[in-house]
Amino acid sequence: MKRSDQRRAAVFALYQHDLTERPLSETLAPGAAALTRSLAHAAADLAPELDAVIERHAHGWSVERIAPLERSIMRVALVEMLHGDAVEADTPIPPEGAIDEAVESAKEFCGAQAPGFVNGILDAVLREVRAGAHQ
Repeated sequence: MKRSDQRRAAVFALYQHDLTERPLSETLAPGAAALTRSLAHAAADLAPELDAVIERHAHGWSVERIAPLERSIMRVALVEMLHGDAVEADTPIPPEGAIDEAVESAKEFCGAQAPGFVNGILDAVLREVRAGAHQ
């Protein structure tokens, strides 16, 4: 299974987990790849921190107002961008790759405005990290 498919599987498991409040063990597909499991669990475990990052850059939007699927897409991308060492992957994806995959997922599965919104937030986070200002 391609890594991009594994990331999308993590996004959808996280999305279902958020909507239904069922445990990730129930929303992850049986036999899900290690990368899928690692991303989903890290995003769920780090959700408060990731949501604070999203909210800081989503000017005028609280994290609760962001569509759950968009929020899940950004959480998974942020895990790879900010906590790549917490993810079981053979080789980490560069931050730009995480952003590109998140935007492509938003294009495919979300509304027309979502790709720009996702890109804007993740790009702002990347600029913050590169400037050494991320906390």
